[in-house]
Amino acid sequence: MESSTPRFYIRPIRESDLDGLTGLVATIKDNLTSLPYDHNYLEERLQLSLRSFVPGIRRPGGEYYLFVMVEAETEQVVGCCGVVAKVGGYDPFYTYEVREERVVHPPMGIEKTVDVLHLKMDHRGPSEIGSLYLHPDFRLHGLGRLLSMGRFLFIAEFSERFEQEIVAEMRGYIDESGSSPFWDALCVPFFGTDFRTADVLSGLGDKEFILNLMPKYPIYVDLLAPAAQSVIGKVHTNTEPALKMLLSEGFERSECIDIFDGGPMLRARTDHIRVVRDRDIQTVFKIVDALPETEHAPLLLANHRLDFRCCLGHVIEAEAGGIMIDQATARLLHVTEGETIQFAAQRT
Repeated sequence: MESSTPRFYIRPIRESDLDGLTGLVATIKDNLTSLPYDHNYLEERLQLSLRSFVPGIRRPGGEYYLFVMVEAETEQVVGCCGVVAKVGGYDPFYTYEVREERVVHPPMGIEKTVDVLHLKMDHRGPSEIGSLYLHPDFRLHGLGRLLSMGRFLFIAEFSERFEQEIVAEMRGYIDESGSSPFWDALCVPFFGTDFRTADVLSGLGDKEFILNLMPKYPIYVDLLAPAAQSVIGKVHTNTEPALKMLLSEGFERSECIDIFDGGPMLRARTDHIRVVRDRDIQTVFKIVDALPETEHAPLLLANHRLDFRCCLGHVIEAEAGGIMIDQATARLLHVTEGETIQFAAQRT
Protein backbone atom coordinates (compact mmCIF):
# COMPACT_ATOMS: atom_id res chain seq x y z
CA MET A 1 0.00 0.00 0.00
CA GLU A 2 1.49 3.34 -1.01
CA SER A 3 2.30 5.88 1.68
CA SER A 4 -0.13 8.36 0.10
CA THR A 5 -2.98 5.88 0.52
CA PRO A 6 -5.19 6.54 3.57
CA ARG A 7 -4.43 4.08 6.34
CA PHE A 8 -7.12 1.81 7.75
CA TYR A 9 -7.12 -0.38 10.83
CA ILE A 10 -9.38 -2.76 12.74
CA ARG A 11 -10.38 -2.27 16.37
CA PRO A 12 -13.22 -3.31 18.73
CA ILE A 13 -16.41 -1.35 18.17
CA ARG A 14 -17.05 1.61 20.49
CA GLU A 15 -20.27 3.13 21.76
CA SER A 16 -19.62 6.16 19.57
CA ASP A 17 -19.60 3.94 16.46
CA LEU A 18 -23.33 3.18 16.54
CA ASP A 19 -24.33 5.79 13.95
CA GLY A 20 -21.41 4.80 11.75
CA LEU A 21 -22.37 1.12 11.97
CA THR A 22 -26.01 1.88 11.22
CA GLY A 23 -25.01 3.95 8.21
CA LEU A 24 -22.72 1.16 7.00
CA VAL A 25 -25.43 -1.49 7.32
CA ALA A 26 -27.83 0.75 5.40
CA THR A 27 -25.64 0.27 2.31
CA ILE A 28 -26.03 -3.53 2.34
CA LYS A 29 -28.13 -4.88 -0.51
CA ASP A 30 -30.21 -8.07 -0.17
CA ASN A 31 -29.79 -8.01 3.64
CA LEU A 32 -27.36 -10.00 5.76
CA THR A 33 -28.91 -12.20 8.44
CA SER A 34 -26.36 -11.21 11.08
CA LEU A 35 -26.55 -7.49 10.22
CA PRO A 36 -30.21 -6.56 9.83
CA TYR A 37 -30.95 -2.88 9.29
CA ASP A 38 -32.50 -2.32 12.71
CA HIS A 39 -31.07 0.41 14.94
CA ASN A 40 -32.17 -1.16 18.23
CA TYR A 41 -30.80 -4.56 17.30
CA LEU A 42 -27.47 -3.10 16.20
CA GLU A 43 -27.26 -1.21 19.50
CA GLU A 44 -27.87 -4.46 21.39
CA ARG A 45 -25.09 -6.15 19.40
CA LEU A 46 -22.77 -3.24 20.16
CA GLN A 47 -23.49 -3.41 23.89
CA LEU A 48 -22.98 -7.18 23.94
CA SER A 49 -19.62 -6.67 22.23
CA LEU A 50 -18.56 -4.07 24.79
CA ARG A 51 -19.34 -6.56 27.57
CA SER A 52 -17.45 -9.32 25.78
CA PHE A 53 -14.14 -7.48 25.70
CA VAL A 54 -13.86 -7.33 29.48
CA PRO A 55 -10.77 -8.93 31.08
CA GLY A 56 -10.91 -12.23 32.93
CA ILE A 57 -12.84 -14.44 30.51
CA ARG A 58 -11.24 -17.88 30.56
CA ARG A 59 -13.60 -19.97 28.45
CA PRO A 60 -16.05 -19.33 25.61
CA GLY A 61 -19.66 -18.56 26.44
CA GLY A 62 -22.17 -16.24 24.82
CA GLU A 63 -19.64 -13.53 23.97
CA TYR A 64 -19.88 -11.65 20.69
CA TYR A 65 -16.85 -9.72 19.50
CA LEU A 66 -17.65 -7.04 16.94
CA PHE A 67 -14.81 -5.24 15.17
CA VAL A 68 -14.95 -2.24 12.87
CA MET A 69 -12.55 -1.10 10.19
CA VAL A 70 -12.00 2.64 10.30
CA GLU A 71 -10.02 5.21 8.35
CA ALA A 72 -7.27 6.35 10.70
CA GLU A 73 -7.58 10.12 10.34
CA THR A 74 -11.37 10.43 10.30
CA GLU A 75 -12.41 7.30 12.26
CA GLN A 76 -15.03 6.71 9.54
CA VAL A 77 -16.49 3.21 9.84
CA VAL A 78 -16.04 1.49 6.48
CA GLY A 79 -16.41 -2.17 7.43
CA CYS A 80 -17.15 -4.63 10.21
CA CYS A 81 -16.65 -8.25 11.16
CA GLY A 82 -17.57 -10.38 14.13
CA VAL A 83 -16.80 -13.55 16.06
CA VAL A 84 -19.26 -15.50 18.21
CA ALA A 85 -17.35 -17.26 20.99
CA LYS A 86 -19.74 -20.23 21.07
CA VAL A 87 -22.90 -20.86 19.09
CA GLY A 88 -25.87 -22.63 20.61
CA GLY A 89 -26.69 -22.36 24.27
CA TYR A 90 -30.27 -21.60 25.24
CA ASP A 91 -31.13 -20.86 21.60
CA PRO A 92 -29.82 -23.79 19.56
CA PHE A 93 -27.75 -23.44 16.43
CA TYR A 94 -29.81 -24.83 13.54
CA THR A 95 -28.40 -26.42 10.39
CA TYR A 96 -29.35 -29.10 7.92
CA GLU A 97 -26.91 -31.99 7.88
CA VAL A 98 -26.65 -33.61 4.46
CA ARG A 99 -26.24 -37.35 4.85
CA GLU A 100 -25.78 -39.99 2.18
CA GLU A 101 -28.04 -43.03 2.57
CA ARG A 102 -27.89 -46.25 0.56
CA VAL A 103 -30.94 -47.61 -1.20
CA VAL A 104 -30.58 -51.28 -2.16
CA HIS A 105 -32.92 -53.83 -3.74
CA PRO A 106 -30.98 -56.78 -5.34
CA PRO A 107 -33.95 -58.39 -7.19
CA MET A 108 -34.33 -55.23 -9.28
CA GLY A 109 -30.60 -54.57 -9.46
CA ILE A 110 -30.98 -51.26 -7.60
CA GLU A 111 -28.12 -49.95 -5.51
CA LYS A 112 -27.66 -46.21 -5.15
CA THR A 113 -27.01 -43.47 -2.64
CA VAL A 114 -29.36 -40.56 -2.01
CA ASP A 115 -28.83 -37.31 -0.11
CA VAL A 116 -31.09 -36.71 2.88
CA LEU A 117 -31.44 -33.50 4.92
CA HIS A 118 -31.58 -33.93 8.69
CA LEU A 119 -32.44 -30.96 10.91
CA LYS A 120 -29.63 -30.52 13.43
CA MET A 121 -29.90 -28.53 16.68
CA ASP A 122 -26.59 -27.82 18.40
CA HIS A 123 -26.67 -26.45 21.95
CA ARG A 124 -22.92 -26.65 22.49
CA GLY A 125 -21.46 -25.58 19.22
CA PRO A 126 -18.17 -24.19 17.97
CA SER A 127 -17.10 -20.58 17.58
CA GLU A 128 -18.38 -18.79 14.50
CA ILE A 129 -17.13 -15.96 12.33
CA GLY A 130 -19.66 -13.71 10.62
CA SER A 131 -21.04 -10.19 10.33
CA LEU A 132 -18.47 -9.44 7.63
CA TYR A 133 -19.16 -6.45 5.44
CA LEU A 134 -16.97 -3.87 3.70
CA HIS A 135 -18.43 -0.78 2.10
CA PRO A 136 -18.26 -1.13 -1.71
CA ASP A 137 -16.28 2.12 -2.04
CA PHE A 138 -13.40 0.63 -0.02
CA ARG A 139 -12.96 -2.77 -1.65
CA LEU A 140 -9.39 -2.15 -2.74
CA HIS A 141 -5.78 -2.30 -1.50
CA GLY A 142 -6.40 -5.66 0.24
CA LEU A 143 -8.77 -4.18 2.81
CA GLY A 144 -11.25 -7.04 2.39
CA ARG A 145 -8.60 -9.57 3.28
CA LEU A 146 -7.47 -7.43 6.23
CA LEU A 147 -11.04 -7.27 7.52
CA SER A 148 -11.60 -11.02 7.17
CA MET A 149 -8.21 -12.30 8.30
CA GLY A 150 -7.32 -9.76 10.98
CA ARG A 151 -9.80 -11.18 13.50
CA PHE A 152 -7.94 -14.51 13.44
CA LEU A 153 -4.95 -12.80 15.03
CA PHE A 154 -7.24 -11.76 17.90
CA ILE A 155 -8.52 -15.34 18.19
CA ALA A 156 -4.94 -16.65 18.19
CA GLU A 157 -3.88 -14.27 20.94
CA PHE A 158 -6.91 -14.96 23.16
CA SER A 159 -7.49 -18.63 22.33
CA GLU A 160 -8.99 -19.35 25.76
CA ARG A 161 -12.01 -17.25 24.76
CA PHE A 162 -12.86 -19.42 21.76
CA GLU A 163 -13.56 -23.04 20.86
CA GLN A 164 -10.95 -25.10 19.07
CA GLU A 165 -13.23 -25.32 16.06
CA ILE A 166 -14.54 -22.35 14.09
CA VAL A 167 -17.37 -22.40 11.55
CA ALA A 168 -18.48 -19.94 8.91
CA GLU A 169 -22.00 -19.98 7.45
CA MET A 170 -21.70 -18.77 3.90
CA ARG A 171 -24.51 -16.82 2.30
CA GLY A 172 -26.51 -19.08 -0.01
CA TYR A 173 -27.62 -18.49 -3.57
CA ILE A 174 -30.24 -15.77 -4.09
CA ASP A 175 -31.62 -14.98 -7.53
CA GLU A 176 -31.89 -11.53 -9.10
CA SER A 177 -35.38 -11.03 -7.67
CA GLY A 178 -34.10 -11.63 -4.13
CA SER A 179 -35.71 -15.06 -3.82
CA SER A 180 -34.08 -18.24 -2.58
CA PRO A 181 -34.91 -21.36 -4.63
CA PHE A 182 -34.06 -23.49 -1.61
CA TRP A 183 -36.41 -21.53 0.63
CA ASP A 184 -39.21 -21.51 -1.93
CA ALA A 185 -39.14 -25.29 -2.32
CA LEU A 186 -38.51 -26.38 1.25
CA CYS A 187 -39.80 -23.73 3.62
CA VAL A 188 -42.64 -21.76 2.03
CA PRO A 189 -45.15 -24.63 2.55
CA PHE A 190 -44.41 -24.55 6.29
CA PHE A 191 -43.65 -20.87 6.96
CA GLY A 192 -46.04 -19.22 4.54
CA THR A 193 -43.82 -16.17 4.24
CA ASP A 194 -41.10 -14.88 1.96
CA PHE A 195 -37.40 -15.54 2.44
CA ARG A 196 -36.51 -11.97 3.40
CA THR A 197 -39.03 -11.86 6.27
CA ALA A 198 -37.82 -15.11 7.81
CA ASP A 199 -34.20 -14.13 7.30
CA VAL A 200 -34.74 -10.84 9.13
CA LEU A 201 -36.57 -12.54 12.00
CA SER A 202 -33.74 -15.01 12.41
CA GLY A 203 -31.18 -12.21 12.30
CA LEU A 204 -33.06 -10.33 15.00
CA GLY A 205 -32.76 -13.37 17.27
CA ASP A 206 -36.31 -14.75 16.96
CA LYS A 207 -35.51 -18.47 16.67
CA GLU A 208 -38.65 -19.91 18.25
CA PHE A 209 -40.49 -19.87 14.92
CA ILE A 210 -37.81 -22.20 13.51
CA LEU A 211 -38.47 -24.83 16.17
CA ASN A 212 -42.23 -24.54 15.75
CA LEU A 213 -42.45 -24.49 11.96
CA MET A 214 -39.39 -26.13 10.43
CA PRO A 215 -40.07 -29.71 9.22
CA LYS A 216 -38.52 -32.10 11.71
CA TYR A 217 -38.41 -35.26 9.64
CA PRO A 218 -35.65 -36.15 7.15
CA ILE A 219 -36.13 -34.70 3.68
CA TYR A 220 -34.97 -36.54 0.57
CA VAL A 221 -33.19 -34.09 -1.69
CA ASP A 222 -34.45 -35.84 -4.84
CA LEU A 223 -38.00 -34.87 -3.86
CA LEU A 224 -37.20 -31.16 -3.96
CA ALA A 225 -37.68 -29.03 -7.05
CA PRO A 226 -34.67 -29.17 -9.41
CA ALA A 227 -34.01 -25.46 -8.84
CA ALA A 228 -33.65 -26.09 -5.10
CA GLN A 229 -31.45 -29.14 -5.57
CA SER A 230 -29.07 -27.20 -7.78
CA VAL A 231 -28.31 -24.52 -5.16
CA ILE A 232 -27.60 -26.76 -2.16
CA GLY A 233 -24.12 -25.83 -1.02
CA LYS A 234 -23.93 -22.96 -3.52
CA VAL A 235 -23.03 -19.43 -2.42
CA HIS A 236 -24.35 -16.03 -3.35
CA THR A 237 -22.43 -14.41 -6.21
CA ASN A 238 -21.11 -11.71 -3.88
CA THR A 239 -19.91 -14.38 -1.44
CA GLU A 240 -17.72 -16.29 -3.88
CA PRO A 241 -14.54 -14.28 -3.07
CA ALA A 242 -15.03 -14.88 0.67
CA LEU A 243 -15.57 -18.60 0.08
CA LYS A 244 -12.40 -18.84 -1.98
CA MET A 245 -10.45 -16.89 0.64
CA LEU A 246 -11.51 -19.06 3.57
CA LEU A 247 -10.87 -22.31 1.68
CA SER A 248 -7.36 -21.08 0.84
CA GLU A 249 -6.77 -20.31 4.53
CA GLY A 250 -7.51 -23.84 5.78
CA PHE A 251 -11.29 -24.01 6.06
CA GLU A 252 -13.12 -27.00 4.59
CA ARG A 253 -16.69 -27.60 3.52
CA SER A 254 -18.69 -29.44 6.16
CA GLU A 255 -21.68 -31.74 5.77
CA CYS A 256 -24.01 -28.96 6.98
CA ILE A 257 -25.90 -26.24 5.12
CA ASP A 258 -27.99 -23.23 6.10
CA ILE A 259 -31.61 -24.08 6.85
CA PHE A 260 -32.98 -21.10 4.93
CA ASP A 261 -30.94 -20.67 1.76
CA GLY A 262 -28.93 -23.91 1.56
CA GLY A 263 -25.58 -22.12 1.68
CA PRO A 264 -22.53 -24.16 2.76
CA MET A 265 -21.07 -24.16 6.24
CA LEU A 266 -17.28 -24.19 6.43
CA ARG A 267 -15.29 -25.39 9.41
CA ALA A 268 -11.68 -25.44 10.57
CA ARG A 269 -9.61 -26.15 13.64
CA THR A 270 -8.28 -22.84 14.89
CA ASP A 271 -4.67 -24.00 14.84
CA HIS A 272 -5.07 -25.19 11.23
CA ILE A 273 -5.97 -21.74 9.93
CA ARG A 274 -2.97 -20.43 8.01
CA VAL A 275 -2.87 -16.97 9.63
CA VAL A 276 -2.91 -18.56 13.09
CA ARG A 277 -0.50 -21.35 12.23
CA ASP A 278 2.09 -19.19 10.46
CA ARG A 279 1.99 -16.00 12.52
CA ASP A 280 5.22 -14.66 13.97
CA ILE A 281 5.76 -12.72 17.18
CA GLN A 282 8.66 -10.28 17.47
CA THR A 283 9.80 -7.47 19.74
CA VAL A 284 9.68 -3.95 18.33
CA PHE A 285 13.32 -2.98 18.69
CA LYS A 286 12.99 0.42 17.06
CA ILE A 287 10.32 2.71 15.64
CA VAL A 288 11.55 4.87 12.76
CA ASP A 289 10.05 7.74 10.82
CA ALA A 290 9.84 5.64 7.65
CA LEU A 291 10.99 2.25 6.44
CA PRO A 292 12.88 1.77 3.18
CA GLU A 293 10.62 1.28 0.17
CA THR A 294 9.95 -2.35 -0.68
CA GLU A 295 8.17 -4.33 -3.36
CA HIS A 296 7.03 -6.92 -0.82
CA ALA A 297 3.32 -7.10 -0.07
CA PRO A 298 2.29 -5.62 3.28
CA LEU A 299 1.77 -7.96 6.23
CA LEU A 300 -1.11 -8.32 8.65
CA LEU A 301 0.16 -6.67 11.83
CA ALA A 302 -1.55 -6.72 15.23
CA ASN A 303 -0.93 -5.92 18.88
CA HIS A 304 -1.53 -8.32 21.79
CA ARG A 305 -4.17 -6.39 23.70
CA LEU A 306 -7.88 -6.75 24.33
CA ASP A 307 -7.91 -3.21 22.97
CA PHE A 308 -7.05 -4.89 19.70
CA ARG A 309 -5.54 -3.15 16.70
CA CYS A 310 -4.73 -4.71 13.34
CA CYS A 311 -3.53 -3.07 10.13
CA LEU A 312 -1.49 -3.64 6.99
CA GLY A 313 2.17 -2.67 7.11
CA HIS A 314 5.79 -3.71 6.78
CA VAL A 315 8.51 -4.77 9.20
CA ILE A 316 12.24 -5.17 8.74
CA GLU A 317 14.66 -7.11 10.88
CA ALA A 318 16.91 -5.07 13.17
CA GLU A 319 20.60 -5.91 13.33
CA ALA A 320 20.42 -6.03 17.11
CA GLY A 321 17.48 -8.42 16.98
CA GLY A 322 13.76 -7.85 16.85
CA ILE A 323 12.12 -5.75 14.18
CA MET A 324 11.64 -2.14 13.13
CA ILE A 325 8.33 -0.55 12.17
CA ASP A 326 7.45 2.98 11.11
CA GLN A 327 5.80 5.66 13.24
CA ALA A 328 2.48 5.51 11.37
CA THR A 329 2.15 1.77 11.97
CA ALA A 330 3.12 2.13 15.63
CA ARG A 331 0.36 4.73 16.10
CA LEU A 332 -2.24 2.50 14.47
CA LEU A 333 -1.27 -0.48 16.63
CA HIS A 334 -0.79 1.57 19.83
CA VAL A 335 2.61 0.00 20.47
CA THR A 336 5.94 1.40 21.65
CA GLU A 337 9.52 0.19 21.47
CA GLY A 338 10.11 -2.91 23.56
CA GLU A 339 6.60 -4.30 23.05
CA THR A 340 5.88 -7.30 20.89
CA ILE A 341 3.59 -7.49 17.88
CA GLN A 342 2.27 -10.40 15.88
CA PHE A 343 2.23 -10.55 12.12
CA ALA A 344 1.43 -12.88 9.25
CA ALA A 345 1.85 -12.78 5.50
CA GLN A 346 -1.21 -12.26 3.35
CA ARG A 347 -2.08 -14.95 0.85
CA THR A 348 -2.36 -13.37 -2.59
